[in-house]
Amino acid sequence: MIEFDFWDACKRPDDGTDKYENGFIVLIQPSWYFETKDADEELRARGIELGVNALLLFRKRADWTRYAPTDGMLPNGKQFNIATSRIAPLDGTYFARIHGTVSVNKHQMVDGFNTTTLRGAGIRVYEYASSATISATRLQLEALMWLCHDSEKAMNAANMSDLDIQVRKIHQLRTAEQQGLLDYSRLHLLRMIDNQNRTVCPLCQRIISAADFLKRGVQAEGRETYDLTITELSLFHIQELRVGKFQHKKYNLGWGHHFCNVVVKDEGIVRTLAWMKEVLDNQRDVKNLETEAKSIEEAIDS
Repeated sequence: MIEFDFWDACKRPDDGTDKYENGFIVLIQPSWYFETKDADEELRARGIELGVNALLLFRKRADWTRYAPTDGMLPNGKQFNIATSRIAPLDGTYFARIHGTVSVNKHQMVDGFNTTTLRGAGIRVYEYASSATISATRLQLEALMWLCHDSEKAMNAANMSDLDIQVRKIHQLRTAEQQGLLDYSRLHLLRMIDNQNRTVCPLCQRIISAADFLKRGVQAEGRETYDLTITELSLFHIQELRVGKFQHKKYNLGWGHHFCNVVVKDEGIVRTLAWMKEVLDNQRDVKNLETEAKSIEEAIDS
């Protein structure tokens, strides 16, 4: 999915390929379309056409009330109908994702792409990666797993035989090296490994245990969720996701602690570290963390 506002920056992937492998859908705000003179001509000049590779996306109930044609026809003569395909032609000109409010008579509205197999119009453009990029990135991520200090022990505990471990580890590391995915200097510069070539968390820089790939995240006592699927480790973008640049790629995805990943969020590592330094600089009066924690608890309970 490509928001029309970002079309010029995203109309072609920046990964060396000329087009998106499975096509794309441009999402157009109803307010822009219905209030712009000669909107269809402007879209066509950019290679965009409603019902072919673009759809009107209704996110707000006010937009639906104001712009949805009551006669079922668009200004260009096309029918105002629900899209049912994610591949051109789209068999429709709009879809809607309008969330309800607490008001009794307002309900969530979902028109189009609402079946199990067609949930939404597709991935967001900044999540895109070509098949070749995905393949290379997966291999590099597995190589990083094998570079964990306890990878063999962890896989053995997961019922992988000693022979299978040795064969797989040697083969995958060798293949990654042949494909230019094990540039240790580059991986170290990108905070994925330490100076002993052991996989580390890009934020906190602690060495990663391969055993944590198999552990569910720690939960607060008494507030556990029994269907939790989050593990202690997760994919970690070295440079944050951004529209107009494709970041699901080799040398930008490593392994990091789930908690560290949550802290970084969309800020990126460098800005997060700058913020953390500022936080620490503001703690000059804190002499002992255990004493500080006890003082806080006493102050709350007093």
